[in-house]
This record gives sequence, structure tokens and C-alpha cells, in this order.
Amino acid sequence: MTAYETILVESPAPGVGLVRFNRPSALNALNSQLAAELFDALEGLDADEAVRCIVLTGSDKAFAAGADIKEMQGTDAVTMVAGKDFTEWSRFTRIRKPIIGAVSGWALGGGCEVAMMCDLLVASETAKFGQPEIGIGIIPGAGGTQRLTRAVGKALAMEICLTDRKLTAAEALHYGLVNHVYPVESYLQEAIALAGKIAAMPGVAVKLIKDAVNKAEELSLHDGLAYEKRNFYLSFATADKSEGMAAFVEKRKPEWKHR
Repeated sequence: MTAYETILVESPAPGVGLVRFNRPSALNALNSQLAAELFDALEGLDADEAVRCIVLTGSDKAFAAGADIKEMQGTDAVTMVAGKDFTEWSRFTRIRKPIIGAVSGWALGGGCEVAMMCDLLVASETAKFGQPEIGIGIIPGAGGTQRLTRAVGKALAMEICLTDRKLTAAEALHYGLVNHVYPVESYLQEAIALAGKIAAMPGVAVKLIKDAVNKAEELSLHDGLAYEKRNFYLSFATADKSEGMAAFVEKRKPEWKHR
């Protein structure tokens, strides 16, 4: 397994890969090294046939407290346009297996944006979500104005981005930003358990569902239904379709092949 400096990669349960941000002295602030290591780890897990669901987490104190401002301070617009630091985050969204974010403590700025890139979110009761970029004279640049608006609606997203309002875990659950909230002592294990439940499902169908649900945010209903039907037809080409239907008819538990 590759040795990383800013993240840790673990296998906490069958079929589950765990990636943990590991910059505790900086509250897991996202710098270019962490991003590069994160993409490499996620792509490796995506290619690993033994892994069928991924959990992404930080520490109990901070999921990620934002981008590394010291690294960004000397950057100008021309350099950013010419570079690829922010466009590289599209690599995260190309991961085909579900990613569950396990969030505790601060998830601010880029940290909040990374959390929202995940497919499901499990939060601890101490989680705080926010987009504080306005306070340093810039705006969210990795999806904060877009994914947050889709998740919680225009009015609340506008307030969060314009006034640096923080969402508590309870508020995030109420507005549909997260799936579940648990005590800080158990949120990570609950996220791993949820990942294990998904990992036990037929792997190809899981990928097709993730793909179709994500398309729902981008397509019209007409085009989205056509895309769903495409993936539905594709699922009939899998060994798991044959096994699942045979098991249903024979009243037994299916033995998934994940192909």
C-alpha cells in the first residue's frame, strides 16, 4: 500500500476502504499535497475489486477546516487560470464507487465543499458546516455556491455564503445536507457500518445507481429518465441480475459476484 504523508488509508471492514485526512496541526486544511494524495488514494480504491464503498473522514475535531490559505495567499488569477489546482477536483467526482463522508467538527470552505462532493454524509453532533470565504475577500471555488444551493435551497445557501453562517449538525440534517447524525463517539463506526451495508450489495448495480442519481442534478426530467432507463437496461447484462432474480424465485439469499 502506498505510504502517504497527509492522509491515512485503512481497511476497517470487508469491502470498505477508509481514507482519513491527516494534517492535525492544520485542522486538516486542504493543500496541494493532500489533494494529490487524496486523488491517488481514491482512484486506487476505485480500481480495487475488493473495495465496494469508501469512507472519507478527518478527525473528531475537524473534517477539514478549509483550504490552506498560506498556500493560496501568493496566488494570482492568471496563475490559477493557467494551473489546474481547482479543476483537479473533478477527479473526486469521477470515482464510480459510493463515497460516504464521515464529518465531525469543522467542515469549512473547501472542507465543506469536499464533504458535499461525497455521495452520503454521516455527521457527529459536533459537526459545523460553512463557507467562510467572504471573510477573506473571495468566494467559494470548489462547488460551495452550487452544491450547497442544490442541497439546502437558494435562500439558506445565500445566507451561509454572504454572512458566514455556520450550520450545525442538527440543522444540516433538517435541511437535507446530511443523512444521519450520531454522537461523536460513534459517528465513524456508523459511517463504516453504512458503507458495509452498501458494500454487501451487487457492485455493478451500486455503480449504476450512483451514476444515475448524480445525473439527476444535471439533466432535465425527460433526459434523466432516459439516462436511468439506459442504466436499467445495462443492469440486465450483469451476472448479479441473473443471480438476484434466481435467488428471489428460489427464496434464498443471493450470492453476489459483483459483475
